[in-house]
Amino acid sequence: MCNFIYLCSMSDPSVFKEDFVQTQILQAARRLFQVHGFAKVTMDDVGKAIGKGRSSIYYYYKNKEEIFDAVVHTEVREMLAAMSREINKETATEQKLKAFALTRLRMLQKSGSFYLSLDSGMDADALSQFNKIKVMHHNLIMQQEGDLMREIIQEGIAQKEIRPMAEKEMAMTIFILLSSFHGLKRELILANFEGLEPAVKGFANLMLHGIRK
Repeated sequence: MCNFIYLCSMSDPSVFKEDFVQTQILQAARRLFQVHGFAKVTMDDVGKAIGKGRSSIYYYYKNKEEIFDAVVHTEVREMLAAMSREINKETATEQKLKAFALTRLRMLQKSGSFYLSLDSGMDADALSQFNKIKVMHHNLIMQQEGDLMREIIQEGIAQKEIRPMAEKEMAMTIFILLSSFHGLKRELILANFEGLEPAVKGFANLMLHGIRK
């Protein structure tokens, strides 16, 4: 079995074709979810958007919930990749914290309309079920962001910018940092991201002050 899609596609063109079709499906579904909301989009809609029948969509995904899950996972991967790139450009812990927050918020600012329109047209039951899905995705994001934050803290400890801490304390520190960040995120969304950079600079400074060596 090939380990890399590129190498596999050289000997089996169908691998590249399938990957391309899945990308088409997810891009089309994302646009449809953003315009119409999750409730109003059907598998037929997704198929028509890429010029394929519903049966072709079912070959890749069993329902629109699975498509939506794949769309969100793609968004999360892209977000984390961008955050990692910006974090790795910095050497000082405070600047890494700033890169973490600023990149995350800028990406949210760019794609915010997608998430704001998702629950459009839902009745109470559908909204309740959809909120469960949102909680699962939130937990996924928190876990992935937590892994990035852990790397920042561990590098800060290694560089003697942050005091050493036991695992239990580190886990709680990460939880507090992320909770504080998400509170800041909500306030900036309400303010339409006005004052984004000063807020992020203040966040990074205050967070580092609490864990500085």
